[in-house]
Amino acid sequence: MNAMSDTTAQFETFAAEAQAKMTESMEKMAKSFEDMAAFNQASLDAFMKSANIAMKSAEEISAESMAFSKKSMEEGVAATKDFAASKSVMELMEKQSDFAKTFFDGMMKQATKMNEMAMAASKDAMEPLAARVSAAAELAKPA
Repeated sequence: MNAMSDTTAQFETFAAEAQAKMTESMEKMAKSFEDMAAFNQASLDAFMKSANIAMKSAEEISAESMAFSKKSMEEGVAATKDFAASKSVMELMEKQSDFAKTFFDGMMKQATKMNEMAMAASKDAMEPLAARVSAAAELAKPA
């Protein structure tokens, strides 16, 4: 009877240890799922933030482009009127030359400004995603 008691005690100990290990494993697995869900939610939030930044930047760039186009059109109309008022061919040539230089300088300044806006927009839009890449790299590091 003593052997049976010992066997029963050993089985109960084994069952208790197995249940404890199983519970521990299930808790770790549940925690891993929670961590993964939280990571995925943070990644989705970063993506949405990045998309919103990109959309806002695109609107700003578009507005800047439209404003420059309008200004250029108005300056072109004014220059055409000024050209028409020229009293000699030489005066017309000088006005056209001045206008061409001014127009080209304005175009170069605008191109630089648009490039700076686009670079800043790209940088700003990528920041939230870069942070998620860094977070993923941290998770991938061995413990």
